[in-house]
Amino acid sequence: QVAAASGHTVVLVDQSDEILKKSTKGIEESLKRVTKKKFADKPEAGAEFIKKTLKNLTTSTDAASVVHSTDLVIEAIVENLEVKNNLFKTLDKFAPEHTIFASNTSSLQITKMANATTRQDRFGGLHFFNPVPMMKLVEVIKTPMTSQKTFESLVDFSKAVGKSPVSCKDTPGFIVNRLLVPYMMEAVRLFERGDASKEDIDVAMKLGAGYPMGPFELLDYVGLDTSKYIIDGWHSLEPNNPLFAPSPLLNKLVEEKKLGKKTGEGFYKYK
Repeated sequence: QVAAASGHTVVLVDQSDEILKKSTKGIEESLKRVTKKKFADKPEAGAEFIKKTLKNLTTSTDAASVVHSTDLVIEAIVENLEVKNNLFKTLDKFAPEHTIFASNTSSLQITKMANATTRQDRFGGLHFFNPVPMMKLVEVIKTPMTSQKTFESLVDFSKAVGKSPVSCKDTPGFIVNRLLVPYMMEAVRLFERGDASKEDIDVAMKLGAGYPMGPFELLDYVGLDTSKYIIDGWHSLEPNNPLFAPSPLLNKLVEEKKLGKKTGEGFYKYK
């Protein structure tokens, strides 16, 4: 959406036409919300903006057949290294030499993905934040093999889609999640020890630190399974790092399929 809205030609690829129809409808709805604010007193200009943006967007279920005419591939599929690497290996065979590959992963090593291809110098991370149309930040990740030219292209692209890029090396969680995930885990440990209630911890961080959500609200919003997946991955990389220690309570909730907002219950219950 943000790429198409900023004048880029975009091909959105997914596994089925059904998913793509739903995605396109979602983008259209999102654009309507954007135009309500952006073109509040000019509805005609708003309608024109939506039309123009959607014109820049086509869809496909076959990534290999469309990659031959692209300059940049951004992967945003399931957080599973093997699945990502298989996709990149395939696309590497069909993409032109100049095409840059980027991953939107929040927790996996970019270097491991780059090594699945023959274009390690044209490979980096572009980590966007949810909801992307609203959130200004993009973390641009440079691996030891990413060329300066590739890095600059990724920074330029981030600016061209109206975002504020920050740069980080290929370290677990990059900047935001590297600080955010241990903070959320520390909150769980504080609660596990019985030092404070989850409600009071949430209120304290909202009113004392000015955060829009408390750590337990945020965990439920992100998904407890996602948070567990990230912490388990980092724990296997650095088993002696106390910040990455797993939480028995988090593991228990995930086992009980209480994954947060998406399942109606996590640390809190949702209707």
